[in-house]
Amino acid sequence: MTTQTVENTVTEADKAHIAALPQRIVEAWAAHDADAFAEAFTPDGSMIIPGVFQKGREAIRAFMAQAFEGPFKGTRVVGTPADLRFANSESGILITQGGILAPGESEPSAERAVNASWVVVKREGRWYLAAYQNSPRNVA
Repeated sequence: MTTQTVENTVTEADKAHIAALPQRIVEAWAAHDADAFAEAFTPDGSMIIPGVFQKGREAIRAFMAQAFEGPFKGTRVVGTPADLRFANSESGILITQGGILAPGESEPSAERAVNASWVVVKREGRWYLAAYQNSPRNVA
């Protein structure tokens, strides 16, 4: 993973907390825990995935609760940080590669592999997602 800092104002602890955001999402998804998933977002955060736009933590939670009972039932996700850069000491962009794993898969299929952008912000000493967006990744 590459990183770019803004005038050395971002601490190593901040970088580690941001890089851990994907793991929080992975763990919440594995538990099919819509509350934990949504808690990674700011109250007014947004999530864009193919065919879906949700704005606000509650809308994200409601969507994921329904999805975990429907199309995402039995699935897991993976995501690996690929790039991290900062606008200032309290905001940045994390790029990851990953995707959705169907039951029994250890790697996402070409149809479910994604590149993702995570706009991260620091609020009251903790890092959150202000916006998340993913798009299909060409794995061929």
